[in-house]
Amino acid sequence: MTRTEKDKMLAGELYDAGAPEIQADQAATKRWLARYNASLDMAPSDRRQLLVERFAAVGEGAVIRPPFHCDYGFNISLGAGVFLNFNCVILDVVGVTIGDRTQIGPGVQILTADHPRDPAERASGLEYGRPVRIGRNVWIGGGAIILPGVSIGDGALIGAGSVVTRDIPADAKAFGNPARVRT
Repeated sequence: MTRTEKDKMLAGELYDAGAPEIQADQAATKRWLARYNASLDMAPSDRRQLLVERFAAVGEGAVIRPPFHCDYGFNISLGAGVFLNFNCVILDVVGVTIGDRTQIGPGVQILTADHPRDPAERASGLEYGRPVRIGRNVWIGGGAIILPGVSIGDGALIGAGSVVTRDIPADAKAFGNPARVRT
């Protein structure tokens, strides 16, 4: 049985992002994003309905302030009371899970898309994804970047402008580039 490029993408394997089924999903997401990003003056309950339409899961009271950008949306799961401020970007080629009551500042980037390290392999144009998991009651300061494959434990705090390259344990405070756990 031949697997589609989308099957490979969702499994975190090398895939061709230019494949027709991938391009069709991206086009559908662009149409959805145009609607979502025009919803700033809508009631939060109406914006939530738009999220429910596209995302894997949307907990009660979850809010994303537009403008917002993502690759697909259907790989994003938000817990109850999650808040993302203006201008957040989630590259969700694989799963992104954000736990209950997590607060994410403006301009944060959560990236699952990755590329081969070997230049010859990278030249093939193939890419892959590594999931990101953000626990419950996490605070991520404005402008932080969360790199592919990172897990952030419950109750952690990520400083504004930090670049998170490695897992952060529960209840830790991490900041800097690269982000390091501080006491």
